[in-house]
Amino acid sequence: MQVVLVGVVVAGYAVFAYVSAGRQAEETARRQTTAVTAAVADAPAVARAVRSADPTAELQPYTERLRRDAGVDFIVVMDPSGKRWTHPEPSAIGRTYLGRTEEARVGRTHTETYRGRLGPSVRVIAPVRDREAGGRVVALVSSGITVDTISDGLRQEVLTPAAVAAGALVLGGLGTYLVNARLRRHTHGMNAAELGRLHDYHEAALHAVREGLLMLDGQRRVALLNDGARELLGLCGDPVGRPVTGLGLPAPLTDTLLSPAPHTDELHLTDDRVLVVNTSPVSGGERRGTVVTLRDHTELQALSGELDSVRGVTRALRSQAHEAANRLHTVVSLVELGRTDEAVEFATAELELAQALTDQVVGAVAEPVLAALLLGKAAQANEHGVELELTADSRIDDGVLPSSLPARDLVTVLGNLLDNAIEAAPEGARVRVTALADGGELLLRVADNGGGVRGAADAEDVFRWGWSTKGGAGRGLGLALVQQAVRRHGGTVRVGEVSGGGAEFTVRLPLRVPAGADTAG
Repeated sequence: MQVVLVGVVVAGYAVFAYVSAGRQAEETARRQTTAVTAAVADAPAVARAVRSADPTAELQPYTERLRRDAGVDFIVVMDPSGKRWTHPEPSAIGRTYLGRTEEARVGRTHTETYRGRLGPSVRVIAPVRDREAGGRVVALVSSGITVDTISDGLRQEVLTPAAVAAGALVLGGLGTYLVNARLRRHTHGMNAAELGRLHDYHEAALHAVREGLLMLDGQRRVALLNDGARELLGLCGDPVGRPVTGLGLPAPLTDTLLSPAPHTDELHLTDDRVLVVNTSPVSGGERRGTVVTLRDHTELQALSGELDSVRGVTRALRSQAHEAANRLHTVVSLVELGRTDEAVEFATAELELAQALTDQVVGAVAEPVLAALLLGKAAQANEHGVELELTADSRIDDGVLPSSLPARDLVTVLGNLLDNAIEAAPEGARVRVTALADGGELLLRVADNGGGVRGAADAEDVFRWGWSTKGGAGRGLGLALVQQAVRRHGGTVRVGEVSGGGAEFTVRLPLRVPAGADTAG
């Protein structure tokens, strides 16, 4: 198609040049013959020769010399009736001029294209006036250039444009071949239709995939991303072309995207999501870019945390069931020994202890999910030899928590804080919990007398993913999830030291939705 296009353009140029040159050559010939004819008609020597006895003897040498000098094909001087006195072919002298002479005989100069003795020609006929005879027309002059002469000159003039056109066609064809060969190499031999289909499939697949897909170029700028990546990373506007460092992502995630090495199933936290990130460099022997895939792990992580809590409660209940069986055997044995009073006292003491905690939790916390969480964590703490205490000022009435503060996020926050406190507290210690909804704010405070947050460079460092006092792989995620959930709801979380050792975490969450806030998510 490119060769044909170049050929059509070149052919059109050649035709235009030929037609334009032909018109220009004919117009030039007409002006040239007009000038020659006028010069001969106005020459006094011509009028004098006409009055002589033998005009041919004087005019033939003169007109032939002028014809050669002026570059015309013929100059004919004739009497008013058309009888020739001069002609390039001497045998034509004395014969009648071939062409129209009516206008010239009445004193007007005119131009025509006529087939004469020398063939078709462009000619001009003008009258010769004798000034001594009062301007009477005493002879006629005609000069002209044959069409063959014009064509020969035209061929010479068109030869250069034709050569240029042919060169342009050759160069255009060669350039087209080279460009096509280069494109074929870069497109792996696919033609335009195949590239169009590939683009359609690419766009459909890109937007159909629910996982996030991000592509970076060699300068670590965003080259492409799908809707999933835009949503998972919380990007606004058009990030294509922007460097990774300018996307406002968390530092650990940014470092992973900038790293030239591949990464597999790395866990990263953004402001409101837990992401599993995989990166793979684009092969090709040079730094061409990186392909990044993102999977949303938020819901799975929340369910995993809930499952861990359920497993902990299950282990605690299994342990309590074992302890209850031992206590029941003790009571039965006391009854069999006839020590009924001691059996009743032993059983009542155990029941009062368990019922007191249940009554305290249920009476203070009307939110069923939080109440169930506290009772389950109490059983889990008891299994670890730790006492879980709900402070006396705790109070959450039913219906106080808004729908914008889902129970799952509260379980994430309080459950992770309690798990850390129970694990940190030594055997025989006490974990104190405060849960209070008052003044438009929900206060959750968990304190223990364990080892504290030693090793943290600052208070914010403990909420960084991967930070843990216990070490080991897979640690340091709980507090990061706590901070993520708190920030998502516009709250704050602080860590402090407890007198005598230990750590105290305080969470404050607003119970009133700010004006204009989006609670749909």
